[in-house]
Amino acid sequence: VQLQASGGGLVQTRGSLRLSCAASGRTFTVETMAWFRQRPGKEREFVAAINWSGGGTVYADSMEGRFTVSRDSAENSVYLQMNSLKPEDTAVYYCAADPSWDLNRIATIRTYAYWGQGTQVTVSS
Repeated sequence: VQLQASGGGLVQTRGSLRLSCAASGRTFTVETMAWFRQRPGKEREFVAAINWSGGGTVYADSMEGRFTVSRDSAENSVYLQMNSLKPEDTAVYYCAADPSWDLNRIATIRTYAYWGQGTQVTVSS
């Protein structure tokens, strides 16, 4: 499975961005699509995940309410709508995918077999 993230850019505080992740290859094997981010000087952290077949979603506590993850099965794509952005949301955002759907492991980096290349989001104050 190959993942291509896009949609990052420079936005002002309280602005919005929509990230996209296009999947190709053996996408029928995927059950979980997720977004992670890595802020400057920080470890990569979980943002949100969506179940590819059922559409169930999981969010990191700090993102819920501002970020929304969705999917388009016909387009083999997952999206991350980010609203009310803050400077601390500045990060490289990565999409990831895995054949499993396990709520006990969904926020763990090692869970995911496939990763995209990342897209930079910069929020100016």
